[in-house]
Amino acid sequence: MGITSNPARRRRRRAGSAVAAAVLVLLTAAGTPALAAAADGSGGRSSGISGSARGAQGATPLPMGISRLAQGSGRNVAITVDDGPDPRWTPQVLKVLRQNHVKATFCMIGAKAQKYPALVRAVAADGHQLCDHSVDHDVTMDHKPVAYQRQQILDGKAMIERAVPGVAVTYYRAPGGAFTPDSRAIAVASGMRPLGWSVDPKDWSRPGLPAIVAAVEGKLPRQPTVLFHDGGGDRSETVAALKEYLPWLTAQGYSFTFPVRTAP
Repeated sequence: MGITSNPARRRRRRAGSAVAAAVLVLLTAAGTPALAAAADGSGGRSSGISGSARGAQGATPLPMGISRLAQGSGRNVAITVDDGPDPRWTPQVLKVLRQNHVKATFCMIGAKAQKYPALVRAVAADGHQLCDHSVDHDVTMDHKPVAYQRQQILDGKAMIERAVPGVAVTYYRAPGGAFTPDSRAIAVASGMRPLGWSVDPKDWSRPGLPAIVAAVEGKLPRQPTVLFHDGGGDRSETVAALKEYLPWLTAQGYSFTFPVRTAP
């Protein structure tokens, strides 16, 4: 679910580099690969990462900055789908994606992945990317202790992985966008790129099909990452919007890809 950052949250993020350094010490002590802390939540590139924190390109380390761009260049778009899997809505979203030859990134809640492992397998079997969206979707995680954040992130990832052994969980999206320097460090140390978005139609709030379509068909930023939902309530408007939006993007000359994993 998309939630707009407030000034207090931004101040906490700017002040968080020291906290990020501290969590890296914690992670190292716990046997998690060490990495260099980034100065803020907007960019920054990590160094010294080993093991699972290496990027998909091998020796390229994952940045700690939040990814908001689609891979590639030019007219590329990344579709992301949050808060599932859901036994009613995930199959419908998968059907629309399949009909339009679109691969998306599914940001799954660990407890739901554990409850509906067959849906996780169906998503992976269709070639979509998997993203950890925490165990319980606690949008106040940025106010919680580091140990709690770590448990939510790593246990959520493990729950998804147990449903599809051998399939990588390549991103971490904080519930409501509630990232902290700590949570980004924990995600990167576990091999996941922090994932944000650049277009949010707020479909989770059920604003009506015209409002969703207007939001996603408006002026798009460069290489947009678009946020949709397949869980958390009635997602009929989302399914209807995808049926309109995906063919529209194709007609506009867009290609579908995944969010950026590594820095250029």
